[in-house]
Amino acid sequence: MYYVNAGHPPPLVYSQGRIGALTKGSLPLGVRALEIALYRTYCVPSVSALLDRTGEFRQRAQRRYDDTAIIVAEMCEWGYESGRGRQALERMNWIHGHFKISNEDYLYVLSTFIFEPIRWIDRFGWRKLSEQEKLGAYYFWHAIGKRMGIKDIPPTYQEFEQYNLDYEREKFRYADTNHRVGSATRDLFASWFSRLFAPMVRHGIYAMLDDRMLEAFGFPRPFGFMPPLARFALKMRGKFVRFLPPRQKPHFFTDIPNRTYPQAYEISELGPPRLQKPVNKDKVEFSN
Repeated sequence: MYYVNAGHPPPLVYSQGRIGALTKGSLPLGVRALEIALYRTYCVPSVSALLDRTGEFRQRAQRRYDDTAIIVAEMCEWGYESGRGRQALERMNWIHGHFKISNEDYLYVLSTFIFEPIRWIDRFGWRKLSEQEKLGAYYFWHAIGKRMGIKDIPPTYQEFEQYNLDYEREKFRYADTNHRVGSATRDLFASWFSRLFAPMVRHGIYAMLDDRMLEAFGFPRPFGFMPPLARFALKMRGKFVRFLPPRQKPHFFTDIPNRTYPQAYEISELGPPRLQKPVNKDKVEFSN
């Protein structure tokens, strides 16, 4: 076990290992939290405007979702220094290089990947994260941010968390592009269920969003009983999971077929179709 504090970064192997364990093994709720983290970024007009201009959410919402999830999962599973994790990072950087994205938006999106999973797991996981695990997440994404060319990343966990809170307080506001991108993503989630349950799914999504997110998206308020019911269900799940035997087989996004790539995928295929460029081809095939 490595012991770390805010002034002494943990070894890179430790940081990468803890991210893999949290998202793939002992606390898989972290994967769901990364989805919430991405959804939260759509409340920023400058972020949603860029996403809306690409047309990806209107034309290929499922593929856009799967591509993003795969890239993040590859880095979380394999790290960022070599192999598949590095290929995913290089692919992400190549895609981002075709768009004009401000450094402050990069910083905010990076911060959500650290703090939203931590907040989500601490609220709904079967246990809270340790300080070592929280710092491991910070240093993992800090290192990825540096490799993305992001400047002025706050040097401590506490300072970056404050940046995250201040940015949301200043930037979250309604915009039509927020509504379009948020609605497309909401409808994507609802499409995974029978049409009979679509209205219920939509209200379930609203129940999981805080007031600032609802206002920024222009979404209606959920029924009064829905938010506490959703929180209760998630907390009960955490209590139930606590008494289950340890997970023997990892269950990760890259371990199972997805809707866009039911048979196999290559990292070089990920991203908008117009940006298809081979980058260290390495196909993943799913076992039946």
